[in-house]
Amino acid sequence: MLAALIALGLLTGLLAGVTGQQAAAGTTDLGNRAQPLLAEAETIYANLADADTTAAQAFLAGGLEPAALTERYNDDLTRATTALTEAARLTPEGSAAAGSVQAISTGLARYTALVATARADNRQGLPVGSSYLSSASELNRTALLPEAKNLFDLAQREVRDGYTGAAGGWWSGFFALLLVALLGALWLAQRYLSRHTHRTFNVPLLAATVLTLILGLGTATVLLTQNQHLDRAADTGSTPVVQLAEARILALQERGDEALTLAMHGSSDEPEKRWQAANPQLKAALNNSYLPSSTPGSYQEYAAAHEQIRKLDGQDGNYDGAVELAIGTDTTGKFEQVTADLTKALDERKIAFTAEIDKAGRGLTALAILGPLAALAICALAFAGIRTRLEEYR
Repeated sequence: MLAALIALGLLTGLLAGVTGQQAAAGTTDLGNRAQPLLAEAETIYANLADADTTAAQAFLAGGLEPAALTERYNDDLTRATTALTEAARLTPEGSAAAGSVQAISTGLARYTALVATARADNRQGLPVGSSYLSSASELNRTALLPEAKNLFDLAQREVRDGYTGAAGGWWSGFFALLLVALLGALWLAQRYLSRHTHRTFNVPLLAATVLTLILGLGTATVLLTQNQHLDRAADTGSTPVVQLAEARILALQERGDEALTLAMHGSSDEPEKRWQAANPQLKAALNNSYLPSSTPGSYQEYAAAHEQIRKLDGQDGNYDGAVELAIGTDTTGKFEQVTADLTKALDERKIAFTAEIDKAGRGLTALAILGPLAALAICALAFAGIRTRLEEYR
């Protein structure tokens, strides 16, 4: 009986420590690696899209590009490069995510060279500049952005896996089974001793039972609290971050297609087709509870301005008027209101995720340490209770 109680106690303590350690490690990895990788992937994705948009708008201005657009383009590239460096640190060597980071880094050098050539030709009034810009945009859309999207998708998968790992998995189930088995063994031991020794209570075994119950209730409280915060982190953090990030990227690509259509002087209608295809998707994405209620309206105003741009360029044959409206403060202000709302909501959801993950990690390290110590105390009490009856017998 003593051997069974000690064996069950030691196994329960071992699994209490493993459960706490696994849950703590999973939560830490989710907060310190998986979610940051998702954030860096989103930064890469969004800034590559914005750089393409800004380069096209600057090209439309003709001659020497406006300083504000040049600065924005350079800032986009700086942020994307910095995020690439950080993403490389967060991805295991040889993984698919690391491959995407490498591919983006290689392609980005080619992209910037093409944009620089397009700018140089545009300043000299050479029509070939639009071809270089088109090639740069094509490289961005067919190589850089797909790799960035792949990295973003891989990061999402790691976040989903991170939630599973942080929840403790089957370690929690085994611990619960052993805890029930230990409680049952303690109850059977006390029942046996009570009947055969005519003693109602065995104080050490009773104390061991109470301590086992405390261990079970404490562990359940810590793990349930952790899971509640993990659920909130998913519902109010990582899930809306993905939705808002995809909406922002879609908006930036639309704006880029609008500028590229004008820059190509009617030589291709593919950018406009992409704009029209993205329009209903973006409308649906902007109906997000974390965005201000005015955001869909701001987008509708921008979409109306876009239709006017296409009318001026197409039906009216007023290319200069279309360009002026496209890069003017009114259209730009309407579009930037949409992206500003998306960026603010994204930042708020990232903060919400971090706060919930911090709360989810509370108590897990203590469980990993105190669980085994409590089990050792249970074993000691069981030994004392059984040993007392053995001494009486002798």
